[in-house]
Amino acid sequence: MRFEVLSKEDMITLSKELSREGIMNKTQEKFGWELHHFIIVRDKFGDLLRKSKGISPVIEETLEEMQVAFNALMSAWEVGEEKEFKELFDEVDVARITLLAALIEGGYITGDEKLRLIEVPQLEELEIELKFSIDDLEDVLEEVEEKLDATLTTEVSFMRRYFVEVLEIEEELIKRALEIAEEYVTEESLIDAMFVGIGKSVLAQMLLSLAEEKNTKLELIDVLLEREPISIEGKREKISIYFDEEALEDLLKELQRMGYLKVKGNRIWI
Repeated sequence: MRFEVLSKEDMITLSKELSREGIMNKTQEKFGWELHHFIIVRDKFGDLLRKSKGISPVIEETLEEMQVAFNALMSAWEVGEEKEFKELFDEVDVARITLLAALIEGGYITGDEKLRLIEVPQLEELEIELKFSIDDLEDVLEEVEEKLDATLTTEVSFMRRYFVEVLEIEEELIKRALEIAEEYVTEESLIDAMFVGIGKSVLAQMLLSLAEEKNTKLELIDVLLEREPISIEGKREKISIYFDEEALEDLLKELQRMGYLKVKGNRIWI
């Protein structure tokens, strides 16, 4: 099972902690990327309010948040008054950030070190740009493109990615590795690793059990393929494990490197 961490420092620290617990692991760095797809909508606020009615609750809620942010901002800011950046961006508020960007672009706010309100615009006439994840509007994409003249934007981010791979198949060691990794990895990575770790452990244990009965690698693989998928069932959950011949070959090689068995040609020993 493999964990993805956010930095090289976390990768090194996690690897050391796992090793101290007697959990075999290895680190890996590789060139990677992330893709994010967005729907961009740009128009006057009033026109967006009118055109988007009934299309999607996501858009309607976003425009309502913009209305609230505008009223709150203008009620606390006098024309000619200067405000510090930290005062305006004291918290992560997407609606406020979007609104301030529109006000700056429209020439209603100016300044470098401080921002000064030059004029209070009519919100309905303020041109704004809204950005939505394509997943949020997937069901109404055609309608959004047609009625709101939306455009699709894809962002590609390149970065180095850091991984720690746990080289264990014992259930207790896998559970302990998951406990240690929880502090260093994202929730998504932890959940993925949990299912992969459980699945790999079950498959490896079944392979080792059958290897005690079978003398040849081909016979062992054939028996396992006949049992696919292997299912693990709890009270309210079920994990189904699928694999092919090549995956079993790779797992056999890994188990041999770890000293669990020996394979030579078509012969296999525990």
